[in-house]
Amino acid sequence: MVSLVKGQSVRLDKIADAGLRRVTMGLGWDVRQSRGFLGLFGGGGGDIDLDASCLLFDATGALVDAVWFQQLQSNDGSIVHTGDNRTGAGEGDDEQIMVDLQRLPANVTTLVFTVNSFTGDSFDRIENAYCRLVDQAGDRELARFDLTGSGSHTGQVMAKVSRRDGGWEMTAIGDRTNGRTFHDMMPAIVSHL
Repeated sequence: MVSLVKGQSVRLDKIADAGLRRVTMGLGWDVRQSRGFLGLFGGGGGDIDLDASCLLFDATGALVDAVWFQQLQSNDGSIVHTGDNRTGAGEGDDEQIMVDLQRLPANVTTLVFTVNSFTGDSFDRIENAYCRLVDQAGDRELARFDLTGSGSHTGQVMAKVSRRDGGWEMTAIGDRTNGRTFHDMMPAIVSHL
């Protein structure tokens, strides 16, 4: 497993078993617990509903399709969102987006993964956020990017997976932005294509 830092890329065919076919982008987060006096009485931060999205782009930078909480599957069926976690509670990934790389349309060159708060909660209330790419064959984690740093932003462009020389490459982006859905975040998203 490769632990990425912001701006770093890794060739997936160099760290995955031969024939990388299906991957899962997992997103996890915890709600920051109250500190001080309220924390003594179990005062938590409440629930946070973050939403993961996967945007499909062609070589010209045109949006081909989008998978998000209002469309849980790409039009061609190659990408499936497992559903919206509205609390961030529990262990492991809170949301997952499964990608069949071999079924992706040939014109799709880049997948951009984003996260945002539809309810407008800022990342000041989030801790331990991460995204990770897992090879579904053997459930092996290939790369992880910790989404460090709280702030007043309500969204983040997490990472992209791009076709490169007959293989795939993951790049950690970590660009803070604002928006209730990926639509609001499009200027920041397209700047990373």
